[in-house]
Amino acid sequence: MDLSTLTALTWVALIAAAALTGLAKTAVPGLASVAAALFALVLPAKESTGVMLALLLIGDAIALWAYRRDANTAVLRRLVPSVLAGVGLGALLLAVTTQAQMRRAIGAILLLLVIVTLAQRRWGPPRVSQGRVARAAYGTLAGFTTMAANAGGPVTSMYFLASRFSVSEFLGTTAWFFFTVNVIKAPFTIGMGLLRLEHLPLIGLLAPVVLACAWAGRRLATRIPLRIFEPLVIATTIVATLPLLL
Repeated sequence: MDLSTLTALTWVALIAAAALTGLAKTAVPGLASVAAALFALVLPAKESTGVMLALLLIGDAIALWAYRRDANTAVLRRLVPSVLAGVGLGALLLAVTTQAQMRRAIGAILLLLVIVTLAQRRWGPPRVSQGRVARAAYGTLAGFTTMAANAGGPVTSMYFLASRFSVSEFLGTTAWFFFTVNVIKAPFTIGMGLLRLEHLPLIGLLAPVVLACAWAGRRLATRIPLRIFEPLVIATTIVATLPLLL
């Protein structure tokens, strides 16, 4: 990748996407999908997936430190098998479908999931999301969407909202979940040639933006009450899903 060929507008979009990636890791998870959409707009679709993954892992490091005591490890352990299945399915389908087809299908699935989750929160039993079937469905979708389009954030956001987590528990569980998923994804991403040595200069330039915004997001999160946090997560999840349909 020749950085000298990137235009000023492209750099603005890349820096904005890196900033959103950092904020997503420590404050508003739905912003990660907005960042992924920005990367895909200004970089080749498959290259954007690899660069985004590297930046997500950098943000994960800050989030793990910030929320190291807040994760619900019991929920994480129960999600692992279905997430692994979803990652494998996403890698398989990436090899046989176009990126455009994959993104539109994921966008439609995520919008449906938002509707289902909101209905469950309004009319369903409080802990239905902890049932085996719901857990398997959410976990598989999270693994699949994050492998196929770095868009697992909306799925886990809806799942953790349905689980009635506090702000810190939500962000802590999200941090550990995506660190684990992103580490699992890395060998697939490298093996498919989506993340290569030539991407390192761009990643190195954007990494400080991710780190600075992740730190700022941590400070912001401590000031957001649950009554504002939940609608914010829902709104950003919907906004993040829309670009996938275009």
